[in-house]
Parts: sequence; structure tokens; C-alpha cells
Amino acid sequence: MSDLHQKVSEEHSSYAGEKEDSAEVPVYGFESDDEKNAKLDALITAHGINHTKLMWKIDICVVPPFCLLYFLAFLDRVNISNAKVYGMADDLKLTGNQFNTALTIFFVPYVFFEVLSNFAIKRIAPHIWLSGCILCFGAVSIGMGFVKNFGGLVACRFLLGIFESGAFPAVFYILSNYYQKQEAQRRFSVFFSVTCLAGAAGGALAAKIIELDGRYGIESWQWIFIIEGAFTAGLAFVLFFTISDFPETARFLNENERAFLKAKLEIFNGASGFEEKTTLKDTGGVFKDYLIWLPAIAYFGLIVPAYGYAYFSPTIIKQMGYTAVAAQNHSVYPWLLAFGLSISVSFASDRLQMRFPFAVGAILWALMGLAFILGGTHNPRLRYAGCFLTASGIYTAMPIIVCWASLNFSGHLRKSVGTAWQIGFGNIGGIIATFIFLAKDSPRYVPGLSVSIAFSCLALLFVCIYFFAVRRLNRLKLTEAYRSKFSVKSLRDQVLCGDRNPNFKYLL
Repeated sequence: MSDLHQKVSEEHSSYAGEKEDSAEVPVYGFESDDEKNAKLDALITAHGINHTKLMWKIDICVVPPFCLLYFLAFLDRVNISNAKVYGMADDLKLTGNQFNTALTIFFVPYVFFEVLSNFAIKRIAPHIWLSGCILCFGAVSIGMGFVKNFGGLVACRFLLGIFESGAFPAVFYILSNYYQKQEAQRRFSVFFSVTCLAGAAGGALAAKIIELDGRYGIESWQWIFIIEGAFTAGLAFVLFFTISDFPETARFLNENERAFLKAKLEIFNGASGFEEKTTLKDTGGVFKDYLIWLPAIAYFGLIVPAYGYAYFSPTIIKQMGYTAVAAQNHSVYPWLLAFGLSISVSFASDRLQMRFPFAVGAILWALMGLAFILGGTHNPRLRYAGCFLTASGIYTAMPIIVCWASLNFSGHLRKSVGTAWQIGFGNIGGIIATFIFLAKDSPRYVPGLSVSIAFSCLALLFVCIYFFAVRRLNRLKLTEAYRSKFSVKSLRDQVLCGDRNPNFKYLL
């Protein structure tokens, strides 16, 4: 019997002992934060660990490489919007909705490859898998600078979708295995907020790249893809040596630190189940749980306005009367506000150990911004103010929802499936986003903005449903009936149930 199975067996023996020692129905409860912290203090002493120093070590070794990875991926994903401003659509002779189709095709692989990627990453070391994905991503982005027609553009966008679908959910999966629930939001938000920096950098770079227009017979929009793709492919070699694997096999931790971290996370997050070999049948079984679907639908609702903004904000800003270069520059500032707000809110969320009110507040903030853009057709200043509110609200809400769900999944099986499906299913919203902002609707984009508002409301609704669902489960776990039903499961099933364990308390 494995150590993990022995641990589970001992826990349930203690429950049985409680029943025998009491003539009354026992009253169950979750361990308090003080009790968990007392266990952590004992663990620190037993392992001789400087906890603060170790957390800094993890932060430095784990978070920055993932931030760089996502910065590169997002930069290469949305630079097509900057290329359009510089005449890509005209040079490729795109007609009708062909530009929107090229945007859409990127998201198709997400639906099929996300879960398979997280299934594979347990078998291929993350530093190999992820750096390989980014290398391919950069190479394809360079290729986009040399496409001659609509067909070539679509093929490249599809390949980009394949390679990013193998990278993005894996990062959330790995990050959620390094931090306890009260530590995670600010790390997730720092990681996620590089999308804001990438959006800002994309606009700033595009404003400078115009100076290369015509150099060596290459147009400025082509230089955007070539330069940013080469940057991405080159840094993939750096990522090979810096990306962290799972805590159980992390190269930057010694044996004592790995053992301590594993034991610490079992106190706060439950048993990881890393040693368990899972099958595709086990993976498929996770989809029967509604907790997999609720945060995925909430994220899906936010993806629609998020990509709508990322892809079309430079065009919207340009139509306020700015030149192409000025529009690129003005598109930077809303992203910077989004970065600052997301980081600030994440620290408050971790400090108060709450996710729900911050997610709701951020979505309402974004809704106000979308309303400004929609209603301010004849007021450019109001529309531009709406861009600030929309970007900062959406890109604050998304990392909260992803982190909330990721840390509420316990165990490798449920984390891998839950994080992958939330990102994979959510990115179906990207398909919708690319077909709601059509050229014929400019400059008001009433259908696109109206649909974005509707999907933001959908996200708000499912955030509320998810909150009440996990609160209800926390109450059920306090009952003897729930614990008795769980205790009759096989030891392997108990491990794979992860957060359904009666001792696991969902974060609200």
C-alpha cells in the first residue's frame, strides 16, 4: 500500500474511532486556519525549513518563466489586430468576413487539445512540453509574415491554436500544485496579467515597427509577425532550462524541500494523488461533476468580451479619429490600467481569502465600460474611457475565476481536467468574439458590444451559481451522511475524488 493510501486509511480509521467513542451523532467540522497553521509550524520545524525563503525561491523559479511564456504566446496571438491596422487585410485581399474567419480558426483546436495536453504532461516533463510548444508557436508566427493569401493565413492561425492549446492550461495546472489557496491569487494574477503587458507591448512595438515599412521589400504588418515570432522562438530555448516541472520532480528543489512542500499542500489543499496512474476513463469520469462546468461557463462568458476587446480595440480607437500610429499608442494605456488593477485586487483577495465579491465587482466594472463604448458613439472621450473600464474589469475578473476554480480542485486528476476544460471550453467564446465585430457594423459595433454585454451578464450569473454551489457543498461535508458515503469508496477512488473529500473546504 502506498504512503498516500496509508494516509487516507488512517484518516478514515480516525473517523470510525470518533463514532465508537461517542454515543451521540458526531459533529464534524473543517480544520480552522489556526489548526492548519499549527500543523504547518510543526512541519517547518520537522524539516528545518525557512518557509519565507522557500516561498521566495518558488516564486522566483516558478512564476517568471511562466509569465514570459504567456507573454510571448499572447503577443503572437493578438498581433494580428495590429497587423490589420497596418494594411494586412488589403495586401492579402481579404474580403467579407475572411479576417474574422482567420481569427476564429485559432480557437478550434482549443476545444479538442486542452484536456489531452494536460493528460500528456504527466508523461512528458513540463519543461520539454511547454518550451517545445512555444518554439513551434514562434516559428509559425514568423511564417505568418510571409503568407500570400487567405488560405495561408488560416493555416497558420490553426497551427498557432494547436501549439498554444498545449501550453496555456498546463501552466494553470502546474501553478495550482505549488501554492495553497490563500497564497495563489496574487501569483495567478501576476501570471495572467502579462496578457495586459503583452497587449500594451504589442501596441507599442507596432508603433515603432512602422519605421521598417518597406525595408527589404517587407511591409510593416509583415515585420510585426517576423520580429515578434523570432523573439518568441529564440526565448523558447531559455524556457527549456527555466520552466519548472511539478513540485514532486522540480529540479530547483532538493529532496527535503520537495517532501516539505508536498506535506504542506496536503494540509491545505488535500492529497495530490501524483503517484496514482490515471486512465482516459478516469479523465472522462470527471466531466460528470457539475463543478467542472460552472466555472468553465463563467470563463466562457468573459472570453467573448475579452477577445472582442483584444482584437478590435486598436480599430475602434483608430476610428475615433487617430492615425494608425496614434491608435497603436493609445491602445497601450487601457492595458496598463488593467495590469495595475488586477494585481491590486489579487492581493486584497488573498488577504481576505475571498474570491466571489471581487469577481462580481470586476465584471460589473467591465459592464460599465462596455456600456460607455456602446453608448458613446458620438463622444470619443467617453468611448476611450470605456476601453479603460472594459480592459481592467475583464482582465481582473478572468484570473480570479481561473484561480478560484483551479484551487478548488484538489488532486492531479481533477486539477488537470478542471483547468484544461475551463480554458478549453471557455475559448469557444473566442469563436463567437471574432464574428460579432464585423466591418459592416463599424464604427459603432452595436451587435458586437451588445453581445459582449450579454455574455458578461452570463458570466456574472454563473459566478453566482458557482458560489452558491460550493457553499452548499461545504455545508454538506459537515454531515455524517456525506462522510459515511465517502468512506465506503475504495482507497483509490477516495484519492481520485480530490476536493470531494469531506475534509476539503472550498474557497468562497
